[in-house]
Amino acid sequence: ASKDFSTLVAAIKAAGLAEVLSGKGPFTVFAPTNEAFDKLPKGVLADLLKPENKKKLAAILKYHVVSGKVLAKDVVKLKEAKTVQGSNVKIKVVESKVMVDGAQVVKTDLACKNGVIHVIDKVILPTS
Repeated sequence: ASKDFSTLVAAIKAAGLAEVLSGKGPFTVFAPTNEAFDKLPKGVLADLLKPENKKKLAAILKYHVVSGKVLAKDVVKLKEAKTVQGSNVKIKVVESKVMVDGAQVVKTDLACKNGVIHVIDKVILPTS
């Protein structure tokens, strides 16, 4: 599964968040696949990976992380969740599909040592 997330892993390292996200947690991560990153407008990812954009990249990645372990059965009960970045992501269920800020959750409840991962099909961006 990790090969599907090599872009996310590279972004986490570029943003200097590897240590934070491998910390104690627990965290809930809405993890975009490589394909999700490919959907960003051309050049956006390359730009975000530049050292001078480290802060902006870190904010975007933190927007994909919620403190605590929130399993799928709990996510569907929420209308929004506060991210580590500080803003809230909107959560809604549309025709039995769970949407997080317009990204569809395609796999749920992947356990990791410090929380849980839900796979999403789009990179979500904080509005502020």
